Amino acid sequence: MKDKRDSVEEKDYGLEKIHRASLSILKEIDRICRKYGIHYRMDSGTLLGAVRHGGFIPWDDDADVAFTRDEYEAFARVVRKELPKGMRFLEPGELRGGKAFYDFTPRILYLNSRTHSDTEEMDFYEGKLNHLWVDLFILDELPENRWSANWTKILHVLVYGLAMGHRYRLDFSKYGPAGKIGVGLLSGAGRLLPLKTILKMQHRAAVKDRKGKSSLMYYSNYQPDFLYVTVREEWVRATVDLPFEDTVLMAPAGWDPVLKAVYGDYQTLPPPEKRVPAHSDSELEVTD
Repeated sequence: MKDKRDSVEEKDYGLEKIHRASLSILKEIDRICRKYGIHYRMDSGTLLGAVRHGGFIPWDDDADVAFTRDEYEAFARVVRKELPKGMRFLEPGELRGGKAFYDFTPRILYLNSRTHSDTEEMDFYEGKLNHLWVDLFILDELPENRWSANWTKILHVLVYGLAMGHRYRLDFSKYGPAGKIGVGLLSGAGRLLPLKTILKMQHRAAVKDRKGKSSLMYYSNYQPDFLYVTVREEWVRATVDLPFEDTVLMAPAGWDPVLKAVYGDYQTLPPPEKRVPAHSDSELEVTD
C-alpha cells in the first residue's frame, strides 16, 4: 500500500468541515459494528482515499461503506437505537411515506448539514436528501454462469427503470433515442405500480442467488452505475483495519483487487481539472 498524501498538489478544497462530519459518521458506523460484531468495509472513494491518501481524497465530498447482505441486515436491526442525536438512518422506502424514489441505497444522514440549494426537488423529498450522508452499499451473490449473471443485472436495470417512475422528475436530455424510449416505457409502467411493490421486486432480484455456491459478488443496490463491478467473495468477506485520518476503519482484506475492479489503475491521480467535489450543486454547508 502506498501513501501519496504528500505527493498530491497542496490545495485548499474547502472541505474540512465536510470531511470532519463524514468522519464522525464513519466512526459511528465503526463503533456500532464493533459493538455488535458486524463487519463492514470502506468502499469506493473512501477505500481509495484510505489506500492512496491515508484518509479522505482531498477533493472528495462523500463517503461510502459496503456490507454483505447478512451484515447489512444485522446492522439495520440495531442502527436506529445506536445512532447519536444529529444522525439518521434512511432507507429507500422512507421518502414521502414510501411513495417517492431516489435510489436503492440506504444511508446515514448528518442532519446539521446542507448539500444543495433549496429547490422543488429537495422539497419533494421532504428535505431528507438535502444532507451530507454516508452511502451503505450491499454486496450480494452473483451467479458464476455468465448468462445467469447477465440476467441478474438485466433484472436490476429493468426494476430500476420501473422505480424511476416515482422520481421527482426525469431528465430525458441525457439519454439517446433508444434510452429515451426505454426509460419512458419503463418509468411509465412503474407509475402504475406502488413503489413498495417495486422495492420488493428489487430485493427479490438482489437475494435470489444468495443460497448458491458462487464465489462472485456484486453491488446489488447501486445500479445501474456499479453493475459493471464484480468482485470475488475472497476479496471482500474478510476485513482488515486500515489507517484512516486519525483512526482505523475496516477495509476488505483484498482491497487491491477491489480497487482495481472499480478504478483500474487506482494509484494514478486524476488530472487537476477533475479534482473537484462531485455530489452537490452548491457549496456544502455544515452547521456544527
